[in-house]
Amino acid sequence: MTLSGTATDPPRFLAPGATLGVMGGGQLGRMFLHAAQQMGYFTAVLDPDPASPAGGVAHHHITTGYLAEAGLAELVQRCAAITIEFENVPAAALVTLGAQRVVAPAAASVAICQDRMLEKAHFASCGVPCAPHASIDSAPSLAAAATAAAGLLPGILKTARLGYDGKGQARVSTAAELAAAWADAGRVPCVLEQRLALAREISVIVARGADGAIVHFPVQQNLHRDGILAVTRSPAPDLSVDQQRQAISAAERIAASLDHVGVLCVEFFVLEDGRLIANEMAPRPHNSGHCTIDACDQSQFDLQVRTLVGAPLVPPRQHSAAVMLNLLGDLWFLHGSAPVEPRWREVLALPGAHLHLYNKLDARPGRKMGHLTLTAAEPSAANAVALRAAALLGIAAF
Repeated sequence: MTLSGTATDPPRFLAPGATLGVMGGGQLGRMFLHAAQQMGYFTAVLDPDPASPAGGVAHHHITTGYLAEAGLAELVQRCAAITIEFENVPAAALVTLGAQRVVAPAAASVAICQDRMLEKAHFASCGVPCAPHASIDSAPSLAAAATAAAGLLPGILKTARLGYDGKGQARVSTAAELAAAWADAGRVPCVLEQRLALAREISVIVARGADGAIVHFPVQQNLHRDGILAVTRSPAPDLSVDQQRQAISAAERIAASLDHVGVLCVEFFVLEDGRLIANEMAPRPHNSGHCTIDACDQSQFDLQVRTLVGAPLVPPRQHSAAVMLNLLGDLWFLHGSAPVEPRWREVLALPGAHLHLYNKLDARPGRKMGHLTLTAAEPSAANAVALRAAALLGIAAF
């Protein structure tokens, strides 16, 4: 079976009963499978970890590497359409799969999101501003970026590829610190971004179909700690209507210009002067969108299924205000070196508490073990209950 079509020729619908595949077995894949199975699809996961969260709920778990010919062949044999769980799936694997099955998003869209320089160039091509920056891939480019004329210090050095959750990043203030940070990164290609005065961080999640139809969720406001998302509030409490419109419009332009099919999250910085600056994007569902499972009539994972199978995209509606708390493995080690289960019973006694644990076998500091969403009729009520939950779990107030 295939999906095909243009903006004037709607894509063929892949009906429930077909098998959908996902490259990657983490928690995002797990939640995609839950949505697909609820709609009546069979599922398959390719992930080398036999204990992967998604593999544990899939109908078929293919435990090979992402470039293994036998694994890719089995995924093609079993599946009518295939998506991704994380953006660092090897592009070569997506090209191989895309030659034989519908793959959404396509390799070309994913490749741009895998490289910070390509990503920033794409933002610019869409007329979406990003932080002043320079590419560093050699001693001369390092020296040029460190000059006063470049105006990039103090800044943040980021590896061009494979950076996430604050990994592959270093704050630098001087030329000497920049040189040392690049050496520590292994002298791989990097991007130096000027450090800006930020008021807050937000994200916009859109879903785009093969026919060009596009829908979006309300703008979400995020709090990061140590480079990892800690808290998301939806709808965003501190944005003007104009800022929300700007962010949604920019995210939709970016998705359309990528010819992206699937879910796309664009993260923005809101500067102290009110301007919006694009930070990065993810060609998949995003941590900041987890609250859509409990606060909206369709989740980001429901829309990932719809875009993959060619189902109509109906604008999602948010029926509850929500605050999402990211649950890291640190919560198991608040009282010493031996893991202790958090206070789930007391948390589940709170009104509007929705606990999502990913069935990861071992809790480790910094590891994403789950998330907790608190919903209420009003944002202030959701926020109040979320603060109570945070206190019970040992999460710092926000």
